Amino acid sequence: MRMDLNADAGESFGSWKLGNDEELFQYVTSANLACGFHAGDPLTLYKSVRLCKQLGVALGAHPGFPDLRGFGRREMAATPREVYTDVLYQLGALSAFLRVEGLPLHHVKAHGALYNLAAKDAATAKAIAQAVHDFDPGLPVVVLPSTPLEAEALALGLQVVREAFPERGYAPDGRLAARGTPGSLIHDPEEAARRAVRIVLAGELEAVDGSLIRLEAQTLCIHGDNPNALQIARRIRQALEAEGIEIRAF
Repeated sequence: MRMDLNADAGESFGSWKLGNDEELFQYVTSANLACGFHAGDPLTLYKSVRLCKQLGVALGAHPGFPDLRGFGRREMAATPREVYTDVLYQLGALSAFLRVEGLPLHHVKAHGALYNLAAKDAATAKAIAQAVHDFDPGLPVVVLPSTPLEAEALALGLQVVREAFPERGYAPDGRLAARGTPGSLIHDPEEAARRAVRIVLAGELEAVDGSLIRLEAQTLCIHGDNPNALQIARRIRQALEAEGIEIRAF
């Protein structure tokens, strides 16, 4: 068995630093880099790309809503055309730095409120999938399973990579529990590692209400802004490798 560990990263802005990407990237196999809309800036992108190149981490774009103040976690009333062009714009931003470094764009994963909206709204999901398809139909899209984004991406012939979150709580319907609700965030590295092993080996997890949900995943996400992200990433990798699971990019 094998599994990818991805991290949402590159989210510092100017003199404001978020997370510890330098160490976090040593434990993950792919990174989703903020492209300047919800977080990140040109210098952060440049540094993040070069660091991932040095460590052999596969690089993906992490497009979000244009909401620096809300860190892209507030849903915006964007039209499908706006979502389409915003995603294209952000793919282009990261691709400029990748081109200079001679690296390919590995995948696309929407961020925050845009990711969550695409998990329930078909129009938003179609706009994201169409932007990825028009930019490069060979690009994989990271999705929450059994959502409109998965369906729209598959309809366009895109490769989908199903994602699970060992350090986030789940609602009974299989979507992520809203931040701020009880059980929505996991900060204990041991608990996150236990959940990761259960996801990979059993394909299941308990929702925040105690019900059992089925999960299919080819990649596990670690949020770089989690205060314990480094410890969680390290412990998850140790736990999975102890089970004989190969950790590598999809």
